[in-house]
Amino acid sequence: MLCSSLRPSLPHLLSLRLLGTATSRTAAVRQPGLLSASLAFEDPSAFRVKSLAELLRALGVFHLCSFPLLVNNCGKLMAGARTLLGRRGFSFLLRPTVYAQFVAGENEREISQSMGKMSLLGLRPMLAVPIEEDLGESTGETRYDDNMEAMLECVRMSHSNAWSKDPMMQLKITALLSPELCVKLTTLIARQPYDLSLLVRAMDGERLTFPGLEEEDAEHFMCGLQRLNKIAEASVNKVRVLVDAEYTYMNPALTLVTMALMKKFNKDGAWIWNTYQCYLKESRSLLSEALHLSQTEGFCLGVKLVRGAYMDKERKLAEKEGRLDPIHPSWEETNKRFEAHLNVDLHNYKLLTHFHVMEDLGIDKDGGSVCFGQLLGMCDHVSLTLAKEGYPVYKSVPYGSVDDTLPYLVRRAQENRTVLQGIRKERDLLRQELRHRMRLRLRGGG
Repeated sequence: MLCSSLRPSLPHLLSLRLLGTATSRTAAVRQPGLLSASLAFEDPSAFRVKSLAELLRALGVFHLCSFPLLVNNCGKLMAGARTLLGRRGFSFLLRPTVYAQFVAGENEREISQSMGKMSLLGLRPMLAVPIEEDLGESTGETRYDDNMEAMLECVRMSHSNAWSKDPMMQLKITALLSPELCVKLTTLIARQPYDLSLLVRAMDGERLTFPGLEEEDAEHFMCGLQRLNKIAEASVNKVRVLVDAEYTYMNPALTLVTMALMKKFNKDGAWIWNTYQCYLKESRSLLSEALHLSQTEGFCLGVKLVRGAYMDKERKLAEKEGRLDPIHPSWEETNKRFEAHLNVDLHNYKLLTHFHVMEDLGIDKDGGSVCFGQLLGMCDHVSLTLAKEGYPVYKSVPYGSVDDTLPYLVRRAQENRTVLQGIRKERDLLRQELRHRMRLRLRGGG
């Protein structure tokens, strides 16, 4: 993932030196698959900081994740286990295994303990409330208001605890605005684009009508925009908010709302960032449109580049509706697009391939201009190696009860099963470290 804030007032939008030296310009990189050989990610000693229990847990979870049958049916299997064991028994089974691997905890005390361990390893948390909805899952205004309160609490925890400087958090718009309305908006703005100023005025509480929306939908849209406004007001100048992309049938609406937030809050820095999925064939045009819009409207554009996680559902839906597949045909092609977008954002320098370019551009390792991130519980050999070398590394950290995070865990497993089945490298390194410890123990015992 690359996140960069680009000021449209610059004489050259993509000047890397300006990007690297200005305090309001930030870049973050996720899943660094193109890194320089000068940083070795093949060394099992990166796991020396983990306890034996943590090694064994990671090995067990990754081994289970390597079976497609289990991953493809994990939702049904977990639902069956919950019915059979009951809520308490199921929680007892899941908490020390999958939950402990990928979730920080249920309450602030547990989260603080997890974040304290991360801080000692040089890692920074990027808190994520694991709430989202898809079509047919809408829950009403009260539930959306509750979700808003949960996200405001996430802002508070991210800012008030001494876990890291320059805190970040993730946000799902469909936790605050119904997917059905997002689909309607996507259809409407394809025919008649909305003016961002209209949405900003609605965020400020002005009673408005929205072209093409009936009264009930317009009222819900107003409520959703004001929920988002409250979160942005609470986070600006404190916590950077990374808005996730979701499915293609609602992404244009999510981008519209996110751009309106940027127009209002990204005047002097990138506090709101939007996500662009490189596995989509249209990702290049979407990013170009965003750059043009930020220049026209005069705000800092926060960009998060990801490869994408909804591939299977997108392809199945396109096939069902008789549309062309919106996804690039291969993982390799997606990687090429990711690197191409990266090079566009970074003025044709392959920053991920040559770390010394950071020095050439005057970018400090820990200056906030470039940082890295992975999911909690995954790619630790990359995270820990980068952190040891002095680079700022974030981990995406979901939190909540077993019941609250179960849909998140199931969805992440299913959407990322290609990644989960491809974690052989991390699993091999964990095994090497485990064998190393066993040899040391045997020698000590002899």
